[in-house]
Order: sequence, then C-alpha cells, then structure tokens
Amino acid sequence: MNPDFQRRIQRYGWDKAVPYYESAWQRALRPAQERLLEAANLQTGEQVLDVASGTGLVTLPAANQVAPTGRVVAVDLSKKMVHALRAEVQRNGHGHVEVQQMDAESLDFADETFDVALCSLGLMYVPDPAQAIAEMHRVLAPGGRAVSVVWGRRSKCGWAELFPIMDKRVSSDVCPLFFQLGTGEHLKMQFEGAGFQNVETERFSSELPFKDAKEACDAAFWGGAVALAWNKFGDAKREAARKEYLESIAPYRSGQGYEIPGEFVLALAQKDASEPRGGA
Repeated sequence: MNPDFQRRIQRYGWDKAVPYYESAWQRALRPAQERLLEAANLQTGEQVLDVASGTGLVTLPAANQVAPTGRVVAVDLSKKMVHALRAEVQRNGHGHVEVQQMDAESLDFADETFDVALCSLGLMYVPDPAQAIAEMHRVLAPGGRAVSVVWGRRSKCGWAELFPIMDKRVSSDVCPLFFQLGTGEHLKMQFEGAGFQNVETERFSSELPFKDAKEACDAAFWGGAVALAWNKFGDAKREAARKEYLESIAPYRSGQGYEIPGEFVLALAQKDASEPRGGA
C-alpha cells in the first residue's frame, strides 16, 4: 500500500474513533499500559516523548510521574485525538504537557531532545515502523531509553477475527501487517536495527474486559482501527458484521460481559550512552 495513502487512512480513521476510543478501551488496555510505564521507570524531571499518544491514556500518568520539573510532549497523527488530549490537559491543569499533531516517522524535534520515548500500541499502524523507531532513537539523548508495546501474535488475540470480518465486506486498508511486529523477535530486531542497545523484550498476556456486547462492539468497530470503514457501512452490513464478531468472541463470554484474551510484546531499549553528542 502507498505509505501516504495508509497515513491518510490512519488519520481519518482515528479521527472517527475519538468519541468511543477512551470509554471503550481504557479499562481493557490499562494492564498493558501500566506494564509499559513500569518498564519506563520515569523519574521526576525527565523529558518524555509519547508517540502515537491517542487521547492520553499513557501521556497523563507519565506526566504525573515526571512532575513537577519534568515535561511530556505527546504527538499523534490524528487531529481530533490531539484536540481531545489538549482539552483533557487543560482540564487537569497539566502545564508541563505539550500536545502536537505529528507523524511518528518524521518527528519535528531536534536531535537528543528527550530522556525517554514511549509508544503504546501505535507502531502497528505506522507504514514504516523501522523509520518511526529510528526517529525515536534520533531524538533521544545518549543513554536515553525507549519503551514500546505492540499487540502480540494473531493466534493469541481473541478479537483478531475483526479484520477478516471487515475485509470480506470492504477493503479496509488499515494495516495489512498488523500482527507482524508481535511475531517472533521482530520487534527486538527493529529496535536493534535502529541502533538501540541492550534491547529487552517481554511477551505477556492480559484479559481484555468488556462489560457487555455493546462495549465490546464499540471498541472493535467504533473506537478502533476499522472505524473509518465501519462509518461507511449501512445498517444491514453493520448488523451482519456485528453478529459475526460476537460469534467469534462467544467463547470468552463471562456473564453479560466478555474476557477476551490479548497478547502483547514490550520492548525496552537504550540509546548508547557513549554515543557522541550530535550522533544519530
């Protein structure tokens, strides 16, 4: 797929997802995001970059950890995600948080600007993840660290039938290699290829809880990666896709709700502390 076209798909799709994303996904993704923040081990005063920040589910906890003397800069490709996070930052009085609309593959920051770079469940959507990781490496100071979480193997993610369910009805063009980074040692190799040292990866599982069928479908169709295609469906097509998706997650039914298995891969990497200032 043409990279520029894929970026447009992502930008417009996540714009559509904003009204549903946080309410549908916050509880389900919290364990993975807490694991990322634990691995990052943020310290008061650090300068932090949050790449593909979305509505700030990682940004705001990170801001609390580096306060009062630190700073968090959050970037996202989606204009509406950026607007939503800016509004939340203002409501919470986080004067040390800055939010910008920006492409992860072309970060508009000087070399060696940050101590830490975070990316929670964003690299799967980038046309060129290697370039995004290289950009994180570039903007980190020597000795700086990067922490990223991606979805794991397709076979370990109970919601994964969502993509073929959509693709049989429309070519959604979301992310044809969505699960690639979470397969084998692929994520580790990407970080090493970008020049990071001491790359450690961890594969872990977490149940994704949804209180009922509506919340599960809101997360999948309205608040996630296929939102742009979903918004083009008529009522009949939506009902058929919704029915098929609920059948695919039926094994994970728990009372009125669902406990859907999810697998994640976390990477913790460091920029060489001995790298000369001004190096890439």
